[in-house]
Amino acid sequence: MEQIMTLIAIVANLGAFDKNATIYAAEPWTPDSPAFVDPEPASTLLPKHGMSYFFEVFEARDFLHDWLEGEDKPPTWREQCERLIIYAVDDA
Repeated sequence: MEQIMTLIAIVANLGAFDKNATIYAAEPWTPDSPAFVDPEPASTLLPKHGMSYFFEVFEARDFLHDWLEGEDKPPTWREQCERLIIYAVDDA
């Protein structure tokens, strides 16, 4: 089984994961939700290990990169994670 982390820990370490990997997290999504990164691309959006599909790593990186370019000061990891959650719920 993949290593279970918190969603905020995954966001803080996005650069360490394969860009084609998939992030899964326990709902309701919060920065402290248990989560893991699966190195295999998501073949379905079905829950895995009791957690649901959250994002592809490359999509999370791209979104945060674009969002951070418009910020005057660097947001904290928690702020970045919360913004990614809002995007996942409302816009993705």
